[in-house]
Amino acid sequence: MAQAAHGSAPDIAGKGIANPVGMIISAAMLLQWLGERNDSLSLRQAAMRIDGAVDLVLASGFRRMISVAKSEQPSSRKQC
Repeated sequence: MAQAAHGSAPDIAGKGIANPVGMIISAAMLLQWLGERNDSLSLRQAAMRIDGAVDLVLASGFRRMISVAKSEQPSSRKQC
């Protein structure tokens, strides 16, 4: 089983403040590893497509800004 380095964050599930980038990148890392282990170009290419998509989204300005103070509502410039 593969998961992001800090787990799946069940404590913030459903609150609209989770940032899925770590989980998405972890999936790409798993595909890359599987591709290398099994000598599969298609798996390595899938990993590269995921990494590229994440790079494009972040470069376009989509970010989720999370407030540190519990009393504040999460704010964002653009929601992803």
